[in-house]
Amino acid sequence: MDISKIPLLEAITRRMSWLGERQSVLAQNVANADTPGYTAKDVAPPSFGELVSGAASRLPMAVTSPGHIIPASAAGSFKITPQKASERAPNGNAVQLEDQMMKISDTANDYALTTSLYRQQLGLIKLALGHGSSS
Repeated sequence: MDISKIPLLEAITRRMSWLGERQSVLAQNVANADTPGYTAKDVAPPSFGELVSGAASRLPMAVTSPGHIIPASAAGSFKITPQKASERAPNGNAVQLEDQMMKISDTANDYALTTSLYRQQLGLIKLALGHGSSS
């Protein structure tokens, strides 16, 4: 039995992938907080329609040789968008560290919640199969 084919676990896994990619983009924003002209980016959350239609499970293009051009979608399966700049520093930088740190904290909390949900779902499957703990 392949548990990755269970729709709920597939959705949880996709959510965890999105959170991981978002954390990476937010870390890049913080790292470029002093880079002149840099605009902060964020990762758009996956839509419910995408999850239902199965767009997330489509096979990506294969890159079989190091000389091949990597498709734009292979870098990450989520859309990275520039954030609206509410204010800019004199050097043109539009990263607000307070906003980025709040987003990083929210992402970490969401990741912990999603991980807990995943763990509980696996526990229910184990219990249904008779391999769960009795405590």
